Amino acid sequence: MSIDARARLDREELRTLLAETIDTDTSEVGDDTDFVEELGVDSLMALEVVVVLERAYGVKFGEQEMRSVRTLRSAYDEVLRKLEERS
Repeated sequence: MSIDARARLDREELRTLLAETIDTDTSEVGDDTDFVEELGVDSLMALEVVVVLERAYGVKFGEQEMRSVRTLRSAYDEVLRKLEERS
C-alpha cells in the first residue's frame, strides 16, 4: 500500500465531497450507506459523483468501475486503487 496515495486520500474529506455532490448532510454518508438505495441518488447524480471524483483526484473510471462506486467505502477503495496504480 502506497503511503503517498493514502496521504492524498482522506476519508473525511471524501465524505464531505460526496455529501456536497449529492446534496446531503455528511452524517447521512456512512461508510456503507448505498447512495442509490438509501439516499435516492439517480443515475445522472451517480455520474456526477464519478465526475467529481475524477476531477478532485485526477483519476479516470471505466464503465464497470463507475457502477461500483455506490458507497463511501467503495469510492475510497476505487480512488485509492487508482492513485496507487499511478504511484
